[in-house]
Amino acid sequence: MAVSDTLATLAERAKAAEDHVSQAATKNREQWQAEVDRAREDAQAQAAELQESARDAEAKISQWWAEMQQNWRNHTAKVSSDIETRKREHSAARAAHEADRAEADAAAAVEFALAVIQETEYAVLDARLARMEADDKAR
Repeated sequence: MAVSDTLATLAERAKAAEDHVSQAATKNREQWQAEVDRAREDAQAQAAELQESARDAEAKISQWWAEMQQNWRNHTAKVSSDIETRKREHSAARAAHEADRAEADAAAAVEFALAVIQETEYAVLDARLARMEADDKAR
């Protein structure tokens, strides 16, 4: 997949996530739980795809990027584990505290995503410049 296609997919997924969260306010608890379960499954599938693409391209990617992908896989595994642990907690005070923490985690995830988008833009532009320089030297 070309970088421009990948960026278009990123933009589409970001918009879909925004729309999905906005629409969620109209759903009941059971519908919301189904949405959470679906989002978790999608996140796990995306992490698996990332891991597979990292294996496929391992020889071509930098050590830094490989470490970043591993850190992301570790992070998503911990988030999933934390979510499952929170589900087992029942007290109202604990639930309110956990809800606050979950909201803070979501806000942090959005901030991280924004940083990743910025880093992605830099990486894509840098890759394009490297290709231009390589093409110039090949002439």
